[in-house]
Amino acid sequence: MKSYDFAALANRLNSAVLSDVLDEIGLTNQAMLPYVRPLDDGLAVFGRARTGLYMNTYSVEEHGNPYEVEIALVDDLKPGDIAVLACDGPTARIAPWGELLTTASRMRGAVGCVTDGLVRDVRLIRDLQFPVFAGGIGPLDSKGRGKMMAMDVPVTCGGAPVRSGDLVFGDVDGVVVIPADVADRVIEAAVTKLESESMTRAELLNGALLAEVYAKYGVL
Repeated sequence: MKSYDFAALANRLNSAVLSDVLDEIGLTNQAMLPYVRPLDDGLAVFGRARTGLYMNTYSVEEHGNPYEVEIALVDDLKPGDIAVLACDGPTARIAPWGELLTTASRMRGAVGCVTDGLVRDVRLIRDLQFPVFAGGIGPLDSKGRGKMMAMDVPVTCGGAPVRSGDLVFGDVDGVVVIPADVADRVIEAAVTKLESESMTRAELLNGALLAEVYAKYGVL
């Protein structure tokens, strides 16, 4: 995989065009379910996935540190990483992400978080302008309800398969996962498709018929 300027591509690409390109190569299950939404509609995120897998727990009287694996993941984040926390959806009763994890992750150079669980401390996270996508909002701490059982393992988050090292793109339309082994061709094709869309838009604004422009550029 090439080295990418994730910040620049986050501003240039969008989840819809990436989803279209993935569809074209037969990967049709790469968009997370629509309940995974951004805390801030104006922020987009693009980076490498670092996965965390959560399990339900039912007692606050656990031995040891219930946050041990979670802390290890956050402290190991690298520039360009995105924490992807799989909690089996927002009904899993836990908010694995909050302001303190956001602050710690920013200091490591991470660029965002995606979880199908809940998130809390929303006002503070929004103030930090850190892109977070979550299955819902709630005040519930994970302690006694769930804990990260493993990091950097294959997970399903929001219905999409994710492995550490895959690329993750999120914007107001949703979150798309790009498998690492096809990332280069997907990004290249997405950039080309965006150029075709720009030409399509220009001709439509000049009064061309949609059918004519579609026949010419093949994008919609």
